[in-house]
Amino acid sequence: MEKLQSTFKNMVLSLVIICLVAGGALAAIYSLTTETIETQKEQKLQAAILQVLPEGATISEAEQVKGMTVYKGYIDGEWVGTAVETEEVGFGGTIKIMVGFDANSKVINYQVLEHQETPGLGDKMGTWFKTDKGNQRIIGKTANGAFTVSKDGGDIDAITAATISSRAFLNAINKAYEAFTDGEVQAISGATQQSNEEKEMEVTNE
Repeated sequence: MEKLQSTFKNMVLSLVIICLVAGGALAAIYSLTTETIETQKEQKLQAAILQVLPEGATISEAEQVKGMTVYKGYIDGEWVGTAVETEEVGFGGTIKIMVGFDANSKVINYQVLEHQETPGLGDKMGTWFKTDKGNQRIIGKTANGAFTVSKDGGDIDAITAATISSRAFLNAINKAYEAFTDGEVQAISGATQQSNEEKEMEVTNE
């Protein structure tokens, strides 16, 4: 009987040790995986910002404007454009986009960060609105916050058989434009204020 009890205790102890080791291993793997995923997301984000701003631009610290994250780009200290991270609900789920605007409110470029749209249809947004065909291209066009698909009376051709995805994409760009406009006004106001302060200092020094 004592031998049986001893064996049972050993089995329980062995199971406990195995569970602890397995749990620790899973926790370690989860931690490493999570860190890797977060690092990859950050790298993808940084790459997207650089792709939608003029080449050679340095990125400022992120700002929050109208609930969106905004990154201003500078070359030799001069503001050359703004990248806005925007999103909208599409046909399959949330669409996240990084879009860049230049000083004349023209769309420099865009990158789709995340989406759950239908393969072969809505997922064409990654290239559709960059292609110089018909009226589907938005690159180089002056944004005015009113990009609309032609089916709704606008002048942008929707992705074939994916009007809902196209509407969502353009709505996201329109929202980004609002944040860009607000941020641009703030940037210009700040620059004007700084310029006036410098002039006052010059007058005082004279």
